[in-house]
Amino acid sequence: MRPTMKDVASAAGVALKTVSRVVNGEPGVHPATADRVRAAIDTLGYSRNESARVLRRGRTATIGLVIEDVADPFYSSLGRAVEDVSASHGCLLLSGSSSEEPARERELVRTFCARRVDGLIIVPAGADHTYLRPELDAGTPAVFADRPPGPGVDADTVLSDNSGGAALATRHLLAHGHTRIAFLGDDPAIFTADRRLHGYRAALGDRYDERLVAMRAPDLDSVRADLRRMLALDQPPTAVFTGNGRLTVTALRALAGQPMALVGFDDFELADLLVPGVTVVAQDPAGMGRTAADLLFRRMAGDTGPSEHPLLPVRLIPRGSGELVL
Repeated sequence: MRPTMKDVASAAGVALKTVSRVVNGEPGVHPATADRVRAAIDTLGYSRNESARVLRRGRTATIGLVIEDVADPFYSSLGRAVEDVSASHGCLLLSGSSSEEPARERELVRTFCARRVDGLIIVPAGADHTYLRPELDAGTPAVFADRPPGPGVDADTVLSDNSGGAALATRHLLAHGHTRIAFLGDDPAIFTADRRLHGYRAALGDRYDERLVAMRAPDLDSVRADLRRMLALDQPPTAVFTGNGRLTVTALRALAGQPMALVGFDDFELADLLVPGVTVVAQDPAGMGRTAADLLFRRMAGDTGPSEHPLLPVRLIPRGSGELVL
């Protein structure tokens, strides 16, 4: 049978309140008495029942995290940062991948809420989040990360400067003499893909040519076909800007050594070891996770101020591929 706090009190020859003070780190216990209590705890193998403790306070000490894909390095880094912040608050993190499917996102959120999580962090897959209103009205806080919620939901939202980062990448290629710059982006229905297209287009101004734009989910055959079509133009591109890490890797495979200046949005492992190294616009997924988690725990602690919308900066990391002059 699992030892109780009463068993510890009996073994140490002290009052139950004294054991409670030692277990919870409260002052007012003589050091020698505290040592005796801790010795009894070690001997009996007592551990505090966290579930009962938090339930008495009306909380479950869990939060839910919905991301696109736990295998994606960006989201795994974001998730680890959320987990670290959660652990520092004594909370357990429950997480799941939506696989970019709105129905899966709703299913995960509803499952987490059925388990009475104390709060939610959501990377949205869909554009309709009215299903969250009953939970928000009931006092369960939610923070959105990487993408905003759909219309009608006012919640804290942590974003990267997607448009500004895309403009930064495009201007970098323009500064190295490239006026024909292709853009390979993800599905335009995705918020981040649309904002990166916006930044690319704004930086090009009158040089924008829609024939140099291809936007769909990353796939080697489609990227090869898009590049082949663009390179067959009378004025083919001499540079390409890729809209996320998966597209960057796919484009490198599709180009297969063909000379082309390239800047990618999102850093990725081994990007600095390729020849030339891959120039990227780097986000801070860990910073996004920490910011979202800190906001969530503030709301869980009772902060009822207006929703906040921090925009995290990005930075250009030149490594060689974006500096090629052809």
